[in-house]
Amino acid sequence: MKAKLLGIDGSNKGSIELPRVFDTEYKPVLIKRAVLSMQTARLQPKGADQRAGFKTTALYVAVRDKPTPRRTINTNMARLPRTRNRRYLLHGRVGRVSQSVGGRSPNAPKSWKVIVEKINKKERKLALESAIATTKMKELVEKRFIFDNELPIIIEDSFEDVKKTKELCKILEKIGVGNDIRNAKEKIRKRAGKGKARGRTKKVKKSVLIITGNNKPVLKASRNLPGVDSVTIKSLNTELLAPGAEAGRLVVWTQSAIDFLNEKEGKNSKKIKANTKKEEKIVKKIVEKKAMTKKVSKKTKK
Repeated sequence: MKAKLLGIDGSNKGSIELPRVFDTEYKPVLIKRAVLSMQTARLQPKGADQRAGFKTTALYVAVRDKPTPRRTINTNMARLPRTRNRRYLLHGRVGRVSQSVGGRSPNAPKSWKVIVEKINKKERKLALESAIATTKMKELVEKRFIFDNELPIIIEDSFEDVKKTKELCKILEKIGVGNDIRNAKEKIRKRAGKGKARGRTKKVKKSVLIITGNNKPVLKASRNLPGVDSVTIKSLNTELLAPGAEAGRLVVWTQSAIDFLNEKEGKNSKKIKANTKKEEKIVKKIVEKKAMTKKVSKKTKK
């Protein structure tokens, strides 16, 4: 399958062969699992000390037939564990229970709670391939992004050498994704809740993802554009291609990034061929051994 190759000025520069990754089946459930596994892997386990609230002499034993100081029933006080340090100010103070001052927490977080979504290596790889394939599916991309060109959008390698953000904006405008960047800028809004006090003052809509073949100046030039992410093909992951675990992101590929995918597919096919040859040799040896054993057994019978 071939796709259109665009120049910096938005003109048609011919066509480029698309790798087979773009034909992968769309698997939304697998993509969601892969994104969740990345997000939960960043979480830090947290929990209370197991002895928190129990570091006290407070104890409750139901006693009725003892002298008044040691009696716990019929004393006009609640039947709760109380501290035993007599002759001190805190004697008789309620402890241990959740309703007491300094008592245990009723539902404290547990540090052993499983918070990470695990996923197999092959599943993660398939999720990434499926997310890459969704970048050329118009019905998914147009739900969230604005564009005026055919998908996938592939641009020549000279785009990677752009150093100024102003130049980058002009190029993106020419290839038909400028409206989406303007839309993301207009939708910057103040965050609700306590996040503002924790440094997360604004919420920004996701916009274009720029994927390059190597670490080039365009990665820095795009940093200041709202909602725009930029990454090399080697650092590409499912979370970037499916923000919010929903696949179908507007992506600008460079020619070298597509070439990298084609090369990788070529290497994989060579490995598969080598493995099949090895398997064939092993099967031949097994067949020969079986034939030899049959001959030997026939001779012994005679």
